[in-house]
Formats: sequence, C-alpha cells, structure tokens
Amino acid sequence: MIKFLLIGLIRDKSRSRIPVIVVSIGVALTVLMHAYITGFMGDIIEINARVTHGHLKVMTAGYSENMQQMPNDLALTDVSSLTEELRQKYAGVEWSPRIQFAGIADVPDENGETRTQGPAMGLGLDLLDPQSPERERMNLEGSLVRGSMPGKANEVLLIELFSRKLDVNPGDRITFIGSTMYGSMTIHDFTVSGTVSMGQEALDRGMIIADIGDVRIALDMENAAGEILGFFREGFYDDEIAMENAAAFNGADGGNAKDLAPVMKSLSQQGTMGSYVGMTKSWSAMISMVFIIAMSLVLWNAGLLGGMRRYGEVGIRLAMGEDKGHTYRSMIYEAVMIGLAGSVVGTVIGLFLAWLLQKYGIDISGIMQGSALMMPTVIRANINPVDYYLGFIPGLISTVVGTMLSGIGIYKRQTARLFKELEA
Repeated sequence: MIKFLLIGLIRDKSRSRIPVIVVSIGVALTVLMHAYITGFMGDIIEINARVTHGHLKVMTAGYSENMQQMPNDLALTDVSSLTEELRQKYAGVEWSPRIQFAGIADVPDENGETRTQGPAMGLGLDLLDPQSPERERMNLEGSLVRGSMPGKANEVLLIELFSRKLDVNPGDRITFIGSTMYGSMTIHDFTVSGTVSMGQEALDRGMIIADIGDVRIALDMENAAGEILGFFREGFYDDEIAMENAAAFNGADGGNAKDLAPVMKSLSQQGTMGSYVGMTKSWSAMISMVFIIAMSLVLWNAGLLGGMRRYGEVGIRLAMGEDKGHTYRSMIYEAVMIGLAGSVVGTVIGLFLAWLLQKYGIDISGIMQGSALMMPTVIRANINPVDYYLGFIPGLISTVVGTMLSGIGIYKRQTARLFKELEA
C-alpha cells in the first residue's frame, strides 16, 4: 500500500507539490534560524575569548585571583616547557603565551623631552613568528589603518584613536614607562610600525600591541608569561569540554594551592563570563524553541487544512465501501511521506544557507561604530549536529499531527448521509 500511495503522490502533483514546498520552506527557516542564533550568540563569546580570556587559560594560582590587576610579579616561569607539555596533553587545543601589562606611553620631541604622554594598556603576543596564529586570531592585518605590521624587534602597533590622541604616526618613537616582573622601573623604547582599529570603543581607548619577545625584554620576563591561552581547533567554545580539561589539569596537579603553581580555568570560570555563557545557552534555547513552536503551528495548520480540503475525496472513498480505518491510515502514511520529503529538502536548503552565512557572514561594522560593548562586527552562523535533525520536529511531526487531527472527522461520517453531502 505504501508503494501505491507513493506513486499516487508522485503522479498527482496537486496533492504533493504544494505541501512539500510549504514543509521545505518551514524546515529551511527553522534550520537557518537556529544556526544563526547559535552563531550570533557564540560570536560574542569568541570575541572575548580571542582578546582576553581564551577558551582555556593557564596561569598561576596567585595571578588567577587578581587577573584584573595583571600582576606580572606572579607570572608563569619556564613557559616554553609548560607550553610544550600542554600541546602534548591537549592536541585539540592551540596554546599561545601572552603578557598583559600597563604603564605610561611617553612621546618625546626632537630634544628627547616629553611632548605628550598617556596611560596605556599593553598586550604582548607572538607577532613576528610566521607560524603563529595570533595575527589572524586578533584580525590585526584586517584592522590595520595606517603603516604596516611589525616586521622586526621593538616595532609595535598602536590603536588608531590612541595614536591620534598622542599625535603619533607610523615611524615615530614612543617610550614605555612601567614596572618589571620584579617590581623595578623599566623604560623601553619602541617604534610605531602601524595603527589598528579594533572597532570597539572598549579596545580602542588606548592599547599597545607588541611582540611578546620585546615585552619580555622590557619587563625582565625571560621565558615567562602572565598567561597561556588555549583555543579549540574547531574554532568554537565548548563549555563542557573546557570544564573537563580544566578539572583534569588541576586534578593532576594535586590541588596545589601555592601562589606560583599553574592552574587552568575555562572561559566560563573567569570573572563574569560564566554568567554570560549560561545566559547565552538559555537565550539560544528559548529563542530557538519559540521559533520551532511557531513553525510547528504553521505546518500543523497546513496539514490540518490539507486534510480538510480532501473532505469530498474522503466521502467518495467511504461511499464506495472503503474502510474508515484504512482511509485514515492512508492519509497518515501520505502525511509521513510528505513530511519526510519536505524535511529532507528543507534541511539541505537550510544547511546550505547556514553554511554560506557561516563562511561569509554579514558585515554590520557600519552600525557598530562607537560601541563600547564587545559585540561581533560580522554576524556568522554556527552549524551544530542538532541542525541536521532539528527541522524534522516541525517538518514531520507537525505535518502528521495536523493530518491526524483533520482525519478524526472520518470516523464521524455517517454513510447514510454521504450521498446527500456529495450531491450538495
């Protein structure tokens, strides 16, 4: 019977074409919207991860308790061997040492006297190694406004707004005044190779981006780093895996609570990011569920109306002596076939559109200018395993339920009144 019904649906386009198209559109929208919401909410997390938090962060116990103060006197030592150990234990994570520091950026005049100066935040990362992913991770080349990327020692990048405030141009010399890892004063000269704009006021207020090797020399931090950031190679933060890795690392260390003992924290364990990660999960689930319910109601209604439009056909079949149960089951079988076909087609279309949005994104940098929030300037989707079957909830289940409800009327039909209804 199933083969007979399938042939009938293929030959009778009026019974299959429109329902399959409606289901396909609804499923495609459901898959695309879920991938878009997941990607958009995840992008905000990724920005914070790339700039400061990482998906995982290794630091000393003392440093972790005062991260906001950037206490480099509690920095990690023997970083090269620790980084190599992390790369061997966690093959699915990229590890990059960084140093955050603060001080005063002093701009001398032609006589060496102070011309302008201002407070500056500093970020030391691997800029000169061509194999390092840090340039791409921070999108420095894409954010370049003037000048060029650092190509040799003691060349740094300044935030564009900060350089305008200090009246500094590429090629000019600036002097960093701060404190070393051991608390003594340091004065170190840098050359501005270029300026960048991160697109966020929170980052563009005043920052120096330098190679970590130069920062180590300036702060007397040989083979040391304030923190080692880990990033999942898949490109997206997974809180469960991050928590497992952190727990395993800290457990292997025997719970050593000494100030200089290395500890690992996931992104959700750093500051207020835990609340934000939880809130992101809740919002994504709620928004997706509302959209799924809405699409389910639409497709349920489509199945209901489709069954009601066949009221006359059902009457003829019953008048010819067909069993009510057989008629009802055949309608359900047809709904299952239509729902499956529409769900498969819609899922393929939705995944393709989500892939385009994930690969190319939507640039909204024009409306994000002046924002003080860490928001993404390019909206991208994020295709998850759930997107491969999520569309079958509204596409198959709702269509079948709608047909089942509309078909209940079959059992209420009285054979004695069928011919009168057909004559009318």
